[in-house]
This record gives sequence, C-alpha cells and structure tokens, in this order.
Amino acid sequence: MSEITQQPAVATPPVYILDPHANRIKEEDIDLSHTVGKLPTWTTVQESLGTRTGWFGDYDYGFLCMPTLPGFSKVTRIPPFFGLKDRLPLILAIVMGFQHALAMIAGVVTPALIMSGSGKNGLNFSPAMRTQMISTSLITSGLLSLVQITRFRLGRSRYFLGTGLLSVVGTSFIFLPVLQSSVANMYASGFCPSTVDPTTGNITYMSCPDAWGAFLGTCMVCSFLPMILSFLPPKILKKVFPPIVTGVTVMMIGVHLVTSGMGQWGGGNGPCKGKPTTGPFVNCPNNSAPRAAPWGDAQWIGLGFLVFSIIMIVEFFGSPFMKNAQVVIGLIVGLIVAVACGYTTNESVDAAPVVTFLWTRTYKIGIYAPAVIPLLITYTLAMVESIGDITASCEVSQLSVEGREFESRLQGGILADGVAGMLAPLFMNSPMSCYAQNNGIISLTRCANTMAGYMCCLFLVLMGVFSKFGALFLMVPDAVLGGMTTFLFSSVVVSGIRILSFLPWTRRERFIVAAALTLGVGTSVVPGVFTHMFHYTGTNAFVLSLINSANIVLDTGFALAAIVSCLLNALLPANPPMAAEPIIDRHGPIPSDKEIQEMNIEAQSIHESMLNDKTRH
Repeated sequence: MSEITQQPAVATPPVYILDPHANRIKEEDIDLSHTVGKLPTWTTVQESLGTRTGWFGDYDYGFLCMPTLPGFSKVTRIPPFFGLKDRLPLILAIVMGFQHALAMIAGVVTPALIMSGSGKNGLNFSPAMRTQMISTSLITSGLLSLVQITRFRLGRSRYFLGTGLLSVVGTSFIFLPVLQSSVANMYASGFCPSTVDPTTGNITYMSCPDAWGAFLGTCMVCSFLPMILSFLPPKILKKVFPPIVTGVTVMMIGVHLVTSGMGQWGGGNGPCKGKPTTGPFVNCPNNSAPRAAPWGDAQWIGLGFLVFSIIMIVEFFGSPFMKNAQVVIGLIVGLIVAVACGYTTNESVDAAPVVTFLWTRTYKIGIYAPAVIPLLITYTLAMVESIGDITASCEVSQLSVEGREFESRLQGGILADGVAGMLAPLFMNSPMSCYAQNNGIISLTRCANTMAGYMCCLFLVLMGVFSKFGALFLMVPDAVLGGMTTFLFSSVVVSGIRILSFLPWTRRERFIVAAALTLGVGTSVVPGVFTHMFHYTGTNAFVLSLINSANIVLDTGFALAAIVSCLLNALLPANPPMAAEPIIDRHGPIPSDKEIQEMNIEAQSIHESMLNDKTRH
C-alpha cells in the first residue's frame, strides 16, 4: 500500500480494442470483465488473515474518530484513496462497513415504521408485525445490496446486473406517498376495516394486512417497467426525464414526507392528531400510554427538538465517523432520554423473538388496480433518481462518468433496481432502490472499496436477524422519531433543490416549476382537495377502479408535479439563444445585445471547461 501522504494514483485507463478495418475505437468491443465481482484467491485470504498489515495496514484511524472539539483538533494527513479493487485492511473494512450500515439504518427502518403505523394512512399493525417488518427491511437491504455491489454478467451478452460499485440499496421513500394514498383509499372504500364510535364520531382504523399484501403484489407487477427500460440507452431516459422533471418530483416527495414527519413530532399521526375532546385518543398516542399528553403538547415538541439539537451538535463537533451517523446518534440520545423519563416501556423488546428471518410472517399477495398508474410513475422516477445516484457513486469513486463502462454500470444498476423491486415484495418488504447517503461517506473517508460494502451488507443482515434490535425502534416515542424523520425528509427536499439549481432558470424553467408546484404543493398542504370531484353510485368494477386510480394520483403531490412538469417540458418551445438572463454590473455601462451574447458564450465555455477538468480529475 502506498504511503498515506501520497496523492491518489491515477486510475489505469481502459484497454480499447481497435477495429482492424478502421482506425478508430469501437466502444462496443471494450472488455468489461474487470467490472464483475470475483471470489478472492487463497493467497489473498492468507495475506489478509495471517499478517498485521492485512488486518490493520498503516491507516490513520484517528482521522475517523478524532472529534473537532477545541484542544482535540489536529492537522491529520490526507488518508489514502482505496479504489474498488484495492487491498483494504480487514479492520478498516469492518469499521467502514459499520459506518455505512449506521448511515443507512434510519433510512431503511423509517419507511417500515411509518407504513405500519396508526391512522388512516397507516396499516395499523400490531407491535409483533411491526417488529418483523423492520427486521425484514434490514435483511432485504443487506441481501439486495450484495447484488448491486458484486455485479454479474447476463450470460455472454453485453448486459449486466448490478453496478459493481459501493452502491447499496434501501427502502425507497418515494413509494411511501403511494402507499399512504392507497391505504387511505382502501379504508374509505371499505377494503380495510374501520369502526365509528356512535357517540363521539371518532374513527378507529383496524389492522389491514390484506392492504400490505395487495400493495406488494402490485409493486411486483409494476417492477417489470424499470427492468425493460434498463436496456434503453441512458441518454434517452435523461432526455425524457430531464433535471427539471426529476428535481421538482424529488422536492415534492420531500415536502410530502416532511408533513408526515411534523405530524409525528407533534405526538403522532394517529387519531389523536385530530385533537378530539372525548374518547380514548384525547392524548397521544392514547390515553392509556405512559405520560400521555395532547397532540402538540410542549413535552412532545421538546423531545423532538432534543433529537434535532443533537444532530446539529454532532455536525459542529463530531468526528467524521460520528457525522456520518448523526441521525442515528440523535435517535439513540432521544430514546435514552425517553426511557429515563418514563415515556416508553420495553414491552416490544421483551415480546420480540431473539432470532428471525424472511417469511417468518407472510401476507396474502394480491393486486390493487387503482395503485398501478401511481406505482408505474413511481418506478420510473426511482429509476431516473438511481441514474443520478449511480453517477455520483462513479464520481466519488474516481471513475469516469462517460463512455461504455459508465453506461454499462448505469444499465446494470437500473436493472438491479428493477429486480430489487420484484424481490423485495417477495421478501414481504417495500421496493428498494439505490441510496445516495453513502456517496457522502465515500467522499469523506476516501474509501470506495467494495469490501467495505460487503461488510455493510453483513451488518445489515445481522441487525435484521437479531430482531431485538429492530424492536428497539418500536420503543421510540413518535415525537422522538418525528424529530429525526423531519430532518431526514428535509434532506430529500434539499436534494430536489440541488438538482434544480443546475437549471439555467430562464422564463421557461420558472414557469414549468411554478406550474408543477402549484398542484404539487397545493395537494400536499391540503390533502384530499382534488378527490371529491368524481361521484359514482354504480357497481361497475372498472369504473370504480378508474376513479380510485384517479383519486390516488390526485392525492399524491409528487405524481401531479411529475406529470405537469413532464408535459410542459415536452410541449413548451425551447428558449431562443438570447432568452437567458445575464448578470449585469449596474455600476458600469449597460452592455449591448452583442456584448451580452458574447458574455453568455464565454460563460458557457468556462462552465464546460470546468466540467471537463472535473471529469478528468
């Protein structure tokens, strides 16, 4: 291994095969066998397990663990960069893998907690069912991440399954709004059982496992769409779904999820959120819970703010290791305070089995036709989002983001996401896709080695198998969870804003974004505003399914925003070359039209030069 102070080595250029009949490179003939995962040799295993260098290397571990407190800070050497196939010390691989797992826990577990929660938008599962759902999410994430990281060739074809990068997958947040809208529609239509108190009018929503089975079955059917689209050139997908569409959509997904997070922060999204004056849900989560209080009470706000404050403190003073696990640290501190103050009990942990695995609890798989159209839109958006995540993974791994190898990794990653969209429901879990959080860890720690990814998968599977770990999350009060999830969901909003920040922001872009946000934000802030337009009293199953599908789309803000932005982007004519608004120095003379055009051409040239320099680096 090279000295720690040494600059990262320049990546070995790919070997091209020349066409003997033409003096040019044929990219379709590039050999990509080096991108496929291979088993280690016996010599490599002996060197890793039998030597001190194989275990520890000469890495500066203080770089990861030293906090930035006054008196503790020190100038450390720049750590070496570990590429995809470089030799990585075992201890460092374990530490890095555990760090990636910590960064994923909150994102993997949170959708399961929200989906299985109470209220008209949740499945209202029992604690035992919720514990199993959390364990299943962790195990599924670990197993399907192995596929992405390893990468397999499909027979002797030019197509692959997986990216071959440290590219992990987890439960996708963008399927959460579709499930919530579908479940709300199922309760309203009588598909899921509910009871009404005749004296108070309060609605109690019963557990609905059939809704979960129907959602999983529908996801399996719709997962064929990304599988088919994965064989299209990425350039076509980017043209159909440009940044103006994906940016608006991702931002609206975050906006929808933030409203759910704030509801938890106030005390929960269950029946107590309506602040009834009588009945068992006057207090949150119910009157019989320990230290129950009305929704929005100061104690709930304080618990959530404690978690939020811990996340801020870790960002200011934490070590690189702590910063990458700041959300989990905030959640742990919040849980400790909640247990110490008597806000929760350990019943869920005591009732959970010691060991579990997939299919310990199964559900009746079905198809819910009204959710097909929203899920097709969601799968398409998840696929486009994965293109951005895989591109970012190549950048932080110091790999090229253009050419045959890059496009092959995109194709393999999208196909693996589609396969994960089918296998995850078979595992009784919501669809999974590539996660972007781990790219920040790669950039900070300068470790893109796939061995760290394999260790991450191992930790995720172990956390899921030992179900007592998953049961710990059920002990967390909703307010503590809300303080964490609201921050987590806000980062999704920021991701959408970042995508939009690269737009030229001419009048055309501003109009498209404003029109999409008009409907997207509107229906997210006022849920159900568009779902009362259609009235049908007949019994025709097709018409009822069509109306239910329309209501789900109309009640899902990101779906409306995606449809509007995609249509307007396709229909509105492009701006003329002079439509861009230049930055003018008001302290000097106003430039002429010709000077403005020259300024724009020069700025574009500088921008392209910077992008080329970044790609070469």
